[in-house]
Amino acid sequence: MAEAGRHSRHASARRRSRVWPVLISLVLVAAAVAGGLALHHSTDHSDGTANAAAGTPSVDLAARAAAVDQVLKRRAQAVLSGNVKEFLADVDPGDADLVSRQQTLYTNLRLFGFAKLAYQQLGQQYDDGITQKYGPSTYLVAVAMTYQISGIDLVPVRAMLGYTFTQRPNGTWMLVSDSDLDKRLPRGSHQEAWDEGLVLVKRAPRVLVVVDKGQEALADRLVTMSVSAVKAVSKSWPGGWNGSGVVIALDSKIVRGADYSQPKNAEDALAMATFVYRTLPGEVTGAGERADSYVVVNPRNRDKVDARTMAHEFTHVATAPYGPYAPRWLVEGAATYIEFLPMDGAKPLALAQYKLDVRTKYLAKAKSLPADATFFDQADSSYPLSWLALDYLFSRFGGTEVGTLYRELAALGTTQQQRDRIMTEHLGLTEAGLFRALQAAAAA
Repeated sequence: MAEAGRHSRHASARRRSRVWPVLISLVLVAAAVAGGLALHHSTDHSDGTANAAAGTPSVDLAARAAAVDQVLKRRAQAVLSGNVKEFLADVDPGDADLVSRQQTLYTNLRLFGFAKLAYQQLGQQYDDGITQKYGPSTYLVAVAMTYQISGIDLVPVRAMLGYTFTQRPNGTWMLVSDSDLDKRLPRGSHQEAWDEGLVLVKRAPRVLVVVDKGQEALADRLVTMSVSAVKAVSKSWPGGWNGSGVVIALDSKIVRGADYSQPKNAEDALAMATFVYRTLPGEVTGAGERADSYVVVNPRNRDKVDARTMAHEFTHVATAPYGPYAPRWLVEGAATYIEFLPMDGAKPLALAQYKLDVRTKYLAKAKSLPADATFFDQADSSYPLSWLALDYLFSRFGGTEVGTLYRELAALGTTQQQRDRIMTEHLGLTEAGLFRALQAAAAA
């Protein structure tokens, strides 16, 4: 998974070398996408009228907000307490498809075991077509879902959805659509696993796996390899890691920030670590503040995923909270370095031979460390060179220094000047100096 810059978060598939005792094979890992929050915010109309351009009549905005808040509160409490009747009470009973989708949503949400769940109105949206469809009282609103999965999320996190309400004759508000805002919502902060049809959720300590209902064998296999990978990352990442591995392996091609409908991703990608947010894109920062990541597996390549794949992705999960500014050679190099270490349930890898191959095949032809802008266009060489750089850093400076360097670069490495300053302070080397050190080590 790539750590992108401050602005747009556009991911591309990427290829990295996998090492085996006898041969080297290639796989692809792609990253999450997260866009800016391209939503309108509510306007405070002092005269108590709604936006005239939206075609809505005069309404008591405070009363409407309070009434819809109560609907959202009832729905959250219904999930936590296990009351399906209450969850569906404010859904339009005349729309059988909507009722069915909401029933499925409730069933799925109950499987995840939320320690906390709440819904909050973010802001009214305006769409004349939607208003014409549902009537003059139409209230289209972006909603934040704040949740914490018990034993999984270390802190409460947020996702986004969109609801359309209309007012009943008795003055109460009714949910008439749950999809009108889907195309406006930022990638990676909605289309959660519980939105994609009936699912099966299986757990182990610090592991949660989601598959389509009926796919028990797949779930069991993913749980086993994820447990091994969580142990490996916890043991090997500097300072340890006490987070959890969430693995989503559904038949759906678009889940969270993962889009396996794109031809390159569909063909080659194995899995993506997709950001989970403490604050949503656009709330505090354009990119959102990251809390964690959930891993989404490519439905086409599920049989190729193994414990080492999960260790790579869970390293991204462990480092996601640090920030978005670390160079990609460090982000992917660290994940590949941890992936290649000895771990339970995986055969040892021929790393000495691999190091020699990387030096002769890639380092000898390179002129610098892999650049962010071209990292994935040249992924066949970018991943091996990044691994080589991290292998050097761990061997020469130790894990504690590498972990500290990663944290500071991820938080503050917004420019090349800042990156070189941070690296010089910690290592006595700039990025160019590190590349020269790799060349010197190979020559020696």
